[in-house]
Amino acid sequence: MEGLVLFGDVIRSRRDAPAATAWLRTLRADLGEAYPAHERLADFEFTQGDEIQGLLDPAADPTKAVVRASLHPAAMPRNGGDIAMRWVIVRGVVDPGTGPATQRSGPAFVAARERLASAATRRERVAAVAGDPAADELLEGLAPLLGELLADLTRRQREIAWPILVDGLRRSEAAARLDIKRATVSVAADRAHLRGIGDLARAVHQLTSRGLEAGTGTRTTGA
Repeated sequence: MEGLVLFGDVIRSRRDAPAATAWLRTLRADLGEAYPAHERLADFEFTQGDEIQGLLDPAADPTKAVVRASLHPAAMPRNGGDIAMRWVIVRGVVDPGTGPATQRSGPAFVAARERLASAATRRERVAAVAGDPAADELLEGLAPLLGELLADLTRRQREIAWPILVDGLRRSEAAARLDIKRATVSVAADRAHLRGIGDLARAVHQLTSRGLEAGTGTRTTGA
């Protein structure tokens, strides 16, 4: 069977392991609510206090997890630095089984582990593999760029980005929710390149879910 494997690693988690664990617990609950049951082939779970894993249906949007984690208020603790994460998305073959993602296995999990290691070496915040050679060539540039743009957002820009990118509100609606002027939202959204971030996320989703030729490419079966 095929699935979308997600690995999310907390960068520099050893500096404050309890905070990393608390964050992953919050993120696990958030993603469990964000993805309906039919989009999850296994529940999200974290391991060793610094990594969360998920297994999604191939048609699901894996970038939803990346964007939510990057913008979530709990990732911006007021008494310290922001919690940064590195994400890897791999579409491929997974072994049948039950239980949370941390208890699942298969070639796509092996490929995700290896891609996470290479992403750390390259200092990429987001990496994705679709198993379609043409799509993967595009993802080599698009996925890391998505990670860079999200990582560059200020706290205020992330607060404004959440209702726009996560909840899908228009700028006027976001301004009303945040009780600020629409012009303030527009300036912040433009400076943060929120439209570009949304476009990149959609492109990564399309390439990982369908490949470059709407699913006609080959799929990854291992490392």
